[in-house]
Amino acid sequence: MEEDTLKTVRAVGPRLRSLRTNRGLTLRELAQETGLSVSLLSRLETGHRQPTLDALIPLARVHRVSLDELVGMPPAGDPRVHLRPQRLTSGGVAVPLTRHRGRLQVFKHVLGPREPRLVSHVGHAWLYVLAGRLRLELDGEEYELVAGETAEFDSMTPHWFGPVDDDTVEILHIFGSQGDAPISRVTEPSTGTPRH
Repeated sequence: MEEDTLKTVRAVGPRLRSLRTNRGLTLRELAQETGLSVSLLSRLETGHRQPTLDALIPLARVHRVSLDELVGMPPAGDPRVHLRPQRLTSGGVAVPLTRHRGRLQVFKHVLGPREPRLVSHVGHAWLYVLAGRLRLELDGEEYELVAGETAEFDSMTPHWFGPVDDDTVEILHIFGSQGDAPISRVTEPSTGTPRH
């Protein structure tokens, strides 16, 4: 189980006990209201039993709270990502399209002319050209991509990308954690077929 999930599960028991005691209920009274056994309720409150939906749903109803409140989930809030463009030291602008730096990050890049400099790092990259022409250098090979074309590669492979000439290029750049296997692929926009 992930650390965040474990923290959430561990906090359910104390939250259940707090809800019950704040209402002045005994375990026996709560058992009568929920249809759950006293033993199960006690084990949930002490953390000796992991909560299941079968137990949480009647508890949420009796305590008049949502399941999210019962397990301490933060409110989802506004799902929109508020864009804050960032100027790149290598030239151009990156606009983060994901809120959190996690397993998957998405950026819109507007790249201006810049010197090629190969880099490599752990992860997996996907590029999609929105406008302009993109030059991709990947492990000694050079590719030119136009609007609608994509490239996908293991970012441990030495790589660089930027505009073909002195114009700018707009791309979507999706960066994720290490993929299952090294992949290098460039696709045609109309057919989606791989090409070299």
